Parts: sequence; C-alpha cells; structure tokens
Amino acid sequence: MRRLGTIFVLGALSLSLLTGCGDKTGYAKDGYAEGRLGDTMHTYFFDFTVNGAYLCDTYEGYAPILEGYRLLVADVTVKNTHRESIPMYDTDFQVQWSDETEDAYDVPITYYTDAVSDQQLPTEYELAVDEERTGLLVFEVPDGETDFSISYLELFDDGTAEGEEGDTFFVYFTADDQA
Repeated sequence: MRRLGTIFVLGALSLSLLTGCGDKTGYAKDGYAEGRLGDTMHTYFFDFTVNGAYLCDTYEGYAPILEGYRLLVADVTVKNTHRESIPMYDTDFQVQWSDETEDAYDVPITYYTDAVSDQQLPTEYELAVDEERTGLLVFEVPDGETDFSISYLELFDDGTAEGEEGDTFFVYFTADDQA
C-alpha cells in the first residue's frame, strides 16, 4: 500500500475525540492514539516524535502573514519503519489548537511559501527503509494560544478515488514562549 501525502482536516474532531483511548502510549487503539512531547507515535508507515516546541514572533526573518498570529516551531523526528522507502511531505503533519471552530488547525508554512531555514523538514522527501530524519515544522498559530496538538492521519491508496483512512495520531503539548 502506498501512503498518500495529503492535507487532512480534523478541525473540531481533534478536540472532541475520546481522550485516553489507548493504554499503550503511541499505539493506536480504536483508530486513535495520543502522546505528549518526547513520546514516540507508531504509525503504519513510520514512527514520529515531537521532541519540543516553542512560540516566537519571527523565525529566520519570517513573520506570520496573518495579523494576530505567532509562529509555532516544532522539532520532529521521523523514522521509516515500513518495508520500503516512503514519500514524505511536511504537510503530512498539522497543528490544532483549543479554539473549537472547524478552522482551528493549520499546516506548515511551506504550504504557503518557501522554507526559510535548512533546519526545516523538506516540503517533500523520500525516507529510505530505517532512515531517520529530524527537522523543524513551522506553523502560524493564533496569538494567545499555548496548548496545541500535532497530528498525523494514515491514508492508504486502496485503488479507489477516495482511498482509505487509517488511524489518527495526536501529540499534545504546551509550547514554551521564546519572545
């Protein structure tokens, strides 16, 4: 099966999913898994860990496009645990915050503009078998928010136009302010 690199909308779903569904951190149970900073999440294709995150007003000269927003910079490690190389996209990951509206999420800034640092995960890259890569994901988030989750949704190419959704993984944290 081939993982599709797509943007997915979880919106309010991310805020209302069952909390504490699994008793094994990082492994999905009933389609859902959650962890905290430093926990390794075990998807079908790869493991990922959000190592740390902080808020700032600018990053490498980049300032948020939207007024009333700041930047969330997250350090993430991804390791291919699949049997073959897999295509990866930084937009495989999205951020959610506590606002209960359907648009309380975003994807990395590279969806809107070019990368501003060599430390960012590439927009698109191939991850070889057993290869591990660490880099930054930079998101625009509303000023005043400090509690976030970074999520990943498994998507499978089953030969249909819609494909098939797998498990959803969330890493919850409070970001440090580096202003």
